[in-house]
Amino acid sequence: MTKPSAFGGRGFCITKPHDGKTATSGNGTMIALTAPSHDIVDKVYAKAMELGGQDEGAPGPRGAPEMGFYAGYFRDLDGNKLNVFHMKAPG
Repeated sequence: MTKPSAFGGRGFCITKPHDGKTATSGNGTMIALTAPSHDIVDKVYAKAMELGGQDEGAPGPRGAPEMGFYAGYFRDLDGNKLNVFHMKAPG
């Protein structure tokens, strides 16, 4: 059994594709994985690149600094978009 995060556990989000194009397989769909630290985000992203993944945004801070959102984006060998992120607890 997994322990819920400080942000309430799991989530599901539907939004328009960031690039404004039509939603298709690999555009407008993304799997996001939580990580316990920035270091783990960096390691997962580096491993994805090592194994032939395609860069979609190197690890780094995203959004407003007070959000504490740190993420890396990549595509797997089948073109699926993934994101691994760490978010500091509010407060």
